[in-house]
Amino acid sequence: MSAIAKAFVAAKKGFAPALKTSSNPYFNSKYADLSGCLEAVNDALLDAGIAVYQETSWGVDGVIVETVFLHESGEVLRGGKLHVPAAKSDPQGYGSALTYARRYSLMAACGIAAEDDDGNAASKPKPKAERGGNPLDQIRSPGTVDTKTELRAGLPLLIPRSETPHSFHPDIGTWFEAYERMARAVAGNGKTPPRQTMTKLRELREANESIMGQLSPEQSARAAAEYKKRLASLGAQIEGDPL
Repeated sequence: MSAIAKAFVAAKKGFAPALKTSSNPYFNSKYADLSGCLEAVNDALLDAGIAVYQETSWGVDGVIVETVFLHESGEVLRGGKLHVPAAKSDPQGYGSALTYARRYSLMAACGIAAEDDDGNAASKPKPKAERGGNPLDQIRSPGTVDTKTELRAGLPLLIPRSETPHSFHPDIGTWFEAYERMARAVAGNGKTPPRQTMTKLRELREANESIMGQLSPEQSARAAAEYKKRLASLGAQIEGDPL
């Protein structure tokens, strides 16, 4: 592994941020698409004698992707498998899950992040949520958070793929109650297909993992139990789910 390790370190010096050039209509925000992620790293990898490719396979209700780096010496570096559930059981649903998995697998394996292509996202007021539809679909991203404001405001309740928190809370207890209210609203919406709702619950939980690490043992146990209960109500098979 010495050859590919040395080459990968050299290539990483030439990696660029993945620019957010595509629009997400659900969140009124921009994101880095697959071509932008590849563009950020491909030239530097090839200059170092490394080809990147992605192995894909079918997973339970979704897809599995692993980013692999192949060095000209024959040595291989694997980035680890990523499973992403499909929102719908049709070609469009699986295609979207595959593209999502490929983007995030590549960025994670290369250690890069997405950045605004203008380097300075405009700040806009946050509109109120509309009635109907999934609660997470009604939240718009108003732009980049001012760090000083964030530090003064307290613990942020984060929304998947949004650069700006939904709300701030003075302590972990009030934050947790707000998180649970959001999760209940997402699970009980009734207008979003169950599989898509399960995906939204997972994304909500993953977006807030760093804050959830501050929960007390009792709160953590409650969060795990409520998460399982919501998945079960949506028809998920959760036996053995490590949460």
